Amino acid sequence: MDIQLEKLEAMNMLKETNDPSIIMAVAKLLRKEKKDWWNELTDEQKADVAQSELEFEKGEFTSFEEVMKKYR
Repeated sequence: MDIQLEKLEAMNMLKETNDPSIIMAVAKLLRKEKKDWWNELTDEQKADVAQSELEFEKGEFTSFEEVMKKYR
């Protein structure tokens, strides 16, 4: 798939439509895409992520392989 071609075709279709619901739906999708998921987290979730990063830096973690050994 040629992404540039897809983008051009989508822009042309959007330019040609007069349907407000399509225009609003596309605008909503594009705005949502630009949202930073970090801003959607609660303060508690952000603190958990920060704590996890500190533990990882200290080597206090279990690798995926080690966890999977337990369940295989």
